[in-house]
Amino acid sequence: MLALSSRRCTGDLGLEKAGVATDARGYITVDDSLATNVPGIWALGDCNGRGAFTHTAYNDFEIVAANLLAAERRRLSDRIPAHVLCIDPPLGRVGMTEREARASGHPLLIGKRPMSRVGRAVEKDETQGFMKVIVDAETRKILGAAILGPVGMKQSTEYWTS
Repeated sequence: MLALSSRRCTGDLGLEKAGVATDARGYITVDDSLATNVPGIWALGDCNGRGAFTHTAYNDFEIVAANLLAAERRRLSDRIPAHVLCIDPPLGRVGMTEREARASGHPLLIGKRPMSRVGRAVEKDETQGFMKVIVDAETRKILGAAILGPVGMKQSTEYWTS
């Protein structure tokens, strides 16, 4: 059984009859593979409280499907956080913020480019905003990025959840 629902809609699922545990806020409790405390029941989407976005719910599906059908070991804790804010211009952010990266103690490289210097933004005459990337200076691994500008929302969620 898969539970795909919003928190306010879990009340009529009969979770208590099935013995499925919920937390104090009413979200279905899951482990790192999205399994509930009842064998054979997983909770995907915003009913588990792990992200109320379409791309995170789809990634929940990918985790469960890979573990059940492809014998892969995929975990929720491996997911790179991605957030979008539907404003004008849109904001898309993935991974660590600069503040989080600084607090982690990583030596950092930070690149920031105004949208007025991005060809696609100039072409669309949408030059408000910026692109920012945060990189570990030693490993050269990207720790996080943000795009405040055209297609920022789409690029952030599609790139980091694929």
